[in-house]
Formats: sequence, C-alpha cells, structure tokens
Amino acid sequence: MMDAVIEAGTCLAEALRAENEALAALDLGRAATMATAKMQASEALAAATAAATRSGMRAVGEERGTTAALAERLQSLGSENRRLLEHAIALQSRVIETIASAALPRAAAPGYGAMGRARMLRQPPPLAISARA
Repeated sequence: MMDAVIEAGTCLAEALRAENEALAALDLGRAATMATAKMQASEALAAATAAATRSGMRAVGEERGTTAALAERLQSLGSENRRLLEHAIALQSRVIETIASAALPRAAAPGYGAMGRARMLRQPPPLAISARA
C-alpha cells in the first residue's frame, strides 16, 4: 500500500519538476499543457494516501525515510511551482494591460490635426445587439 503512495508522490514530483522547468523558461504554452498531468498526479497521491490511511498502513523502516524525503521534495517543488506561477500570472497581466492600453482611443488627449484644426476623433458608432435563443 505504501508503494502506491510513493509511486503517486514520485509522479507528482516529476509533473511539478517538468512544469517548473517550463515556467522558468517562460514557456507558458508548454506549462499549460502540463497542468492536467499535475492535477491527475495530485489526485492520485491524495487517493493513495487516503487508502493507506483508511487501511491503517504506515511507513516503517526504509519506507519511512523514502516517504519523508519525498514529502520534503514535494514541499520544495510545490513552493517553487507557486512562485513561478505567480510570476507568470503577473507577467501575463502586464502584457494584457499593455495591449489594452494601446488599443484604447485617446479621447481624453486634446490635440490639433491638419491645418491647426482641432483633431477629430474617429470612434465607431455605438452598436447594440439583441438575440433570442
């Protein structure tokens, strides 16, 4: 039973390591494709741990050291994953804000156009859409 916990924990550690590598390289597309594997590995570890707990299984002897090292590794990888995800989200937010601000019309900025006349802003007319499903 503890073998299942160790195997599931090892799979989760590998998924976290791979996602962290992609996030560190700012390969957000590759990191996004790894999210499913990470979630599945996390669920598998939770299920294996719950089954071991229900059956009263505990790590003893060599397994105890292995599970302790695995728990420490998962803690470290999880913390790094959180930091890298927060960094990626902040970076994406800045990119979106930059694009959005560039797309906004400069209606508030007064200015003059050709021949010294006040600049005419060309804005699309308002549009309303109504649909029934």
